[in-house]
Amino acid sequence: MLLPLDMLSPGEWAEVAEVNGQPEWVCRLAELGIRQGCRLQVVQPGATCLLNVSGCKLCLRGDDSAQILVRPVAG
Repeated sequence: MLLPLDMLSPGEWAEVAEVNGQPEWVCRLAELGIRQGCRLQVVQPGATCLLNVSGCKLCLRGDDSAQILVRPVAG
């Protein structure tokens, strides 16, 4: 089941299935480690979403996290 990243709760892990949006934005997220197949953890959901990606903290603003579709996985 695919969900937008902004639907996950704090502490939940997920695998990225799709990243939608402008090609430049999708490319920038890939440079930061958010690409299809990567695992990430939601540290803090909300308008300023804080993620753990490969041991690094990454912050997304506004509706950016709604454009990332994920599959929830066990931590």
